[in-house]
Amino acid sequence: MAAVNPSLSLIGARTHQVLNAGQKGALTLTGIGLLLLFLAFFGVSLPAPTVWLVVSLLALGLGGAWYGWAAYRQLPAGIKNNGVWLASLTSRGILGWLTAIVLTGFYVLLYFFPAHLGLATVAGEANQGIVGFFDPLSRVLNGNPASQWFVYGTLYTVAILAMGVKFIYKYRHNRYQVVRTLSVMFFQLGFAFLIPEILSALQQPSMDLKNMWPLNYYFFYDWNIKKLATSGGLGIFMLGWGVAMIFVVSPVLTYLYGKRWYCSWVCGCGGLAETAGDPFRQLSDKSLGAWKVERWVIHSVLVLAVIMTLAVLHSFFRSNPATYWVTREMFLGVAIATLLGVALLLWLRPRVFKGVPVWVKGLATVLLIGIVVLTLQAYLQNQSRIFGLSSYKLREWYGFYIGSIFSGVIGVGFYPIFGSRVWCRFGCPMAAILGLQQRFFSRFRITVNGGQCISCGNCSTYCEMGIDVRAYAQRGQDVVRASCVGCGICAAVCPRGVLRLENSAADVSTRAAALRTLHLDPKEGVRLL
Repeated sequence: MAAVNPSLSLIGARTHQVLNAGQKGALTLTGIGLLLLFLAFFGVSLPAPTVWLVVSLLALGLGGAWYGWAAYRQLPAGIKNNGVWLASLTSRGILGWLTAIVLTGFYVLLYFFPAHLGLATVAGEANQGIVGFFDPLSRVLNGNPASQWFVYGTLYTVAILAMGVKFIYKYRHNRYQVVRTLSVMFFQLGFAFLIPEILSALQQPSMDLKNMWPLNYYFFYDWNIKKLATSGGLGIFMLGWGVAMIFVVSPVLTYLYGKRWYCSWVCGCGGLAETAGDPFRQLSDKSLGAWKVERWVIHSVLVLAVIMTLAVLHSFFRSNPATYWVTREMFLGVAIATLLGVALLLWLRPRVFKGVPVWVKGLATVLLIGIVVLTLQAYLQNQSRIFGLSSYKLREWYGFYIGSIFSGVIGVGFYPIFGSRVWCRFGCPMAAILGLQQRFFSRFRITVNGGQCISCGNCSTYCEMGIDVRAYAQRGQDVVRASCVGCGICAAVCPRGVLRLENSAADVSTRAAALRTLHLDPKEGVRLL
């Protein structure tokens, strides 16, 4: 006989989660995998380390997948976000803060103190600790001892695969969610993890073929260009593919499908946010103040990435005048023409940039012209420096503050505090450049059937990018936003089918109505950029 719930609350008196037998078994299996990692972390030597490594990874992966299956298999299809604001882990409670501290601490050790994880710091020494625990798998895949990045990549991939299965069970009623989750699982396992390791074992240049500039900020570094250019046909292909991704593949796919083709279907950062970070998506700040900070910070990171890359290439072609067919003069000509072209586009395409304030256009124009002037000054004076700084200093600062602190430590460690897309929303230069393309040149948008909206707020609550989707739905306006990653969760959680992801060209009147939204009172919270 079923137990009687004495509570009269419509949401139920849920103070704790009751686990079924399957969930308890899954957590036990996951706990065994974590225990083995902890033992390795503290330097406990286990007999037959290869066997225990396999047991640990299988326990983590299968345990996570089993938990998702056990949690949702007996429930009807549909969104299951019950109690997220009551659970300690997903409402910034004690478990949430402890999880954030542990994740952040692990990332700090990984990035800055790998020796404490057991990484050998002297040539000829063997790895110890958790890094040494992963040596057997590393030797199988690439023939070398493990590094801290191999440990990171392995755990990263296991997390996406295990939590991806859980995500699929949770959203199995929505075909779009199932397909895009399978996509990020495939790209992470194949392109980001296995292929680079196998290429390394074959003594070939290894590169994640889906990771492109400016997210892959070191693609144009001198050591990377030299490595690819001198590695034969495969290296030349990778160099050409990386350039084609920037100037051909990415713009075309963004025009057709919006930034979702990358941020929600391919990118590893987005893949982890959508799978392991799914329980925390409601924590993203939806305030107008957060939106203002987001715009300034993410575009500042993009500008910094562009300046750093120009400085690196300027220095590279200056020191290698006869080695590559791209001369310094050719590079500077293309770079300057591009910068000036962007500046002119701001003023010559008023319909496209109708919603952009004049002061923003002016500031952007001054910044672009300033970069051109400093670049020409460095060239005419035959300086290796540009913008008054050496390229080495610029890339050192960018790699530390953006590549390590922001994307690594804060980007994942703060999931339980600020939501799952902190890096994607505030810091990723790739998201910024794709967002600009999506905002002004893409066919993608989320269409709205406003007459069906009941203002339940699910769409805004579970938007991990902090977009107030409900405000658009209440006005019957299509969602055209640079920050939208097209994850489709807003449409999936809508009980009335109000929202729909579209790729067809927007009607002129619809786009004009959307642009006019920029002139509404800022307190209304409706913004397009």
